Amino acid sequence: MTQNTASDKTGGSTRFAPRGRPVITGINRVGLNALYMKEVRRFLKVQTQTIWAPAFTTLLFLVIFTVALGREGREVLGVPFATFVAPGLIVMAMMQNAFANSSFSLLSGKMQGTIIDLLMPPLSPGELMIGILAAAITRAIAVGGTVGLAMALWPGVSLGFAHPWAVVWFGLMGSLLLATAGLATSIWAEKFDHNAAITNFVIAPLSLLSGTFYVIENLHGVFQAISRANPFFYVISGFRYGFLGQSDIGAADHVLVAGAGLLGLNAVLAAGVYALLRSGWKLKN
Repeated sequence: MTQNTASDKTGGSTRFAPRGRPVITGINRVGLNALYMKEVRRFLKVQTQTIWAPAFTTLLFLVIFTVALGREGREVLGVPFATFVAPGLIVMAMMQNAFANSSFSLLSGKMQGTIIDLLMPPLSPGELMIGILAAAITRAIAVGGTVGLAMALWPGVSLGFAHPWAVVWFGLMGSLLLATAGLATSIWAEKFDHNAAITNFVIAPLSLLSGTFYVIENLHGVFQAISRANPFFYVISGFRYGFLGQSDIGAADHVLVAGAGLLGLNAVLAAGVYALLRSGWKLKN
């Protein structure tokens, strides 16, 4: 009997795959599901920190800015200020937590010396990327639902769905955008300080300067142009359009163009991250 054959119960023989040829063909659904569940359970074990704390912090933003800027019945886009701000805060919390989840996945393995647990299993780079991104989007949805429920119960906030498709689409596009950026950061970073630097000097400014608390029509022309170059602006404005039926992006056709643009941007970022994972840059050395 050779190394590549073995007898079965009926006396016949079964030929094994030659060395170097993968046994699993197509998508490794078992491995992909295991990775996804691992990532989900990781943030659920500390859900007080990963889900409830962001909801509480976002609610504080609503209270502070409503008290500071929403007095005397101030309205923006024809609705009370609290109702105007709420959708932006919801999707901002979703994006930030999607980034936090995916940016920790590979970095923690590199720091703790357990990165081999993710690289050795029979998972392709695409399957590894999908599992991590899906878990990050799951956390974003959980945070968004918690924040939305808290704000819907808050006095002065009215959350009605004018265009549900926009809520779903821009929520997913924003979460995917930051989840992909977080995974890229996790590949590049060599210590937690690198991750914190991206969070503090890139993600936080882009989030706060994206029209969450104002309409860009109130800005100078130069700053309006800068805001329109910020992809976070289109996520927040499109998400707000889903609740209010209007936004500072423009008419409905402009909202559709913004949604398509975010899809294209996500596709480009995902292709770049896939190439990094496939090359093993900063992961296999």
